[in-house]
Amino acid sequence: MQRDSFRQSDACDSAFEDAQDDFKPLTPQEAQEWRKRHPALSVWRIVGGQALVGVLVVLVAWLLTRQPSVAWSAGYGALSVLLPSTLFARAMARKRDDAGAVVAGFLGWELVKIALTIAMLVAAPRLVAGLSWLALLAGMVVVMKMYWIALAGWSGRRRNG
Repeated sequence: MQRDSFRQSDACDSAFEDAQDDFKPLTPQEAQEWRKRHPALSVWRIVGGQALVGVLVVLVAWLLTRQPSVAWSAGYGALSVLLPSTLFARAMARKRDDAGAVVAGFLGWELVKIALTIAMLVAAPRLVAGLSWLALLAGMVVVMKMYWIALAGWSGRRRNG
């Protein structure tokens, strides 16, 4: 039994070594060509998409209910995702040289984003007259899902490009 596990370990090690032997760094021209085929996804495009979807959520809430409080609630829900996302995108768009600083910044700003969202939700009953929690939640969820739509479109564009 112990011999079998030893053989599996050897097999994994040799597969890893084979993969390392196959590694070939790209030339500057190949890297430039790769960047052309795989353009970076702009965080501002995602934030803009979230803003557009937020406006659409407010319009749909208004058209379905004709109640201003429901439209305001949906808008506030969208804003409680959009505002922290914008702050996060702005913070992460700054250039940093150190990988550790990038990771620390990501974690720190993610905590700020979560805290701001929670603070906005706590303040919602005082800020939105006739608050509809269902509309607020719908606004939040739809705007949050914009991330997935953007990432799905981006990955599809990379595969087809």
